[in-house]
Amino acid sequence: MKKETKLTVLLLAIMFFGFSVLCWVKPSSEYSLTERRKLTQFPKLTLETAADGKFMTDFEEYSLDQFPFRDGFRSLKAWISQNVFRKSDNNEIYVADGYAVKMEYPLNEASLTYAGKRFENIYDKFLKDSGCEIYLSIVPDKNFFLGEKSGHLSMDYERLFQTMQEEMPYAQYIDITDTLTIEDYYKTDVHWRQEGLVDTAEKIGSAMGISLDGEYEKKTLENDFYGVYFGQSALNLPGEKMHYLTNDVLEQCTVYNYENDKILGIYDMEKAEGDDPYEIFLSGPVSLLKIENPNVKTDKELIVFRDSFGSSLIPLMAEGYKTIYLADIRYIQSEFLANYIDFHEQDVLFLYSTVVLTNSRTLK
Repeated sequence: MKKETKLTVLLLAIMFFGFSVLCWVKPSSEYSLTERRKLTQFPKLTLETAADGKFMTDFEEYSLDQFPFRDGFRSLKAWISQNVFRKSDNNEIYVADGYAVKMEYPLNEASLTYAGKRFENIYDKFLKDSGCEIYLSIVPDKNFFLGEKSGHLSMDYERLFQTMQEEMPYAQYIDITDTLTIEDYYKTDVHWRQEGLVDTAEKIGSAMGISLDGEYEKKTLENDFYGVYFGQSALNLPGEKMHYLTNDVLEQCTVYNYENDKILGIYDMEKAEGDDPYEIFLSGPVSLLKIENPNVKTDKELIVFRDSFGSSLIPLMAEGYKTIYLADIRYIQSEFLANYIDFHEQDVLFLYSTVVLTNSRTLK
């Protein structure tokens, strides 16, 4: 064997042995900040899991999640996929016009049906004889704006909008797509920008019979924002600024969190330094909240069934209502809502993103 070949084999053996040792001795990480998810922990070894192969299956997942220098290797793989093999996406995330976008394809009609059944259950239990005015609005994801334009797979959004209207004949549909452009979304995240939603809030408010003044002061977080797609894509995407809107009305509103029995303001600024700064909007994923506006000259109430997109939009509607309830039935069984909300002649808005509607098994 040639000297060069022996050296190559030796170096590979040293690298393999070194990484193997590191895998075993390095402390396990519990959470990936870049991917925003929990990492697999070392599996439990028993006679049963060893015999049926479960231990080795779980260990393979553990070793992939806990591999040394994992983020660096993920970034290298993404760069090679994009620049060497010319793949148009990485982990089903592509970049078009500077925006990182998750491909949503094909349309999962079974998921729309399931969502419709969950909403129908709410209607039958709480809304049917309540005298409430019921509305539906759907938040398009970024693929709606860039999918076909950039040559990527894109689901039939018109079919999605139509199907949900058919699933919810008791709700008046409010189309907000004409109030939005791709610039109203973060480049590195799934969510939309609050400062781009004033027209959207006004259109929804007008359809529900309330007038919003739309005058706000825009404030900016100090640190750059890196959204969920920054880590999931493993691409070297630049950070961006996160803004939020405020005025005298919003600053005097209070937000009651039913989960921890605490009262905060519209914006939870402690979250600005957390893993996901988008959680400054109404404290992030919370099952049930109540916004109260002490200065409004009306007794009107609003109930919103929503996902995380509603966290940044609904505060812009606070000036039109005395009380707003926000329920996220991904985190609370809908059957329990009557323990906290008296359904009677309120406005009710179902506000859901296409992302959740096409992955609706999270709805309870």
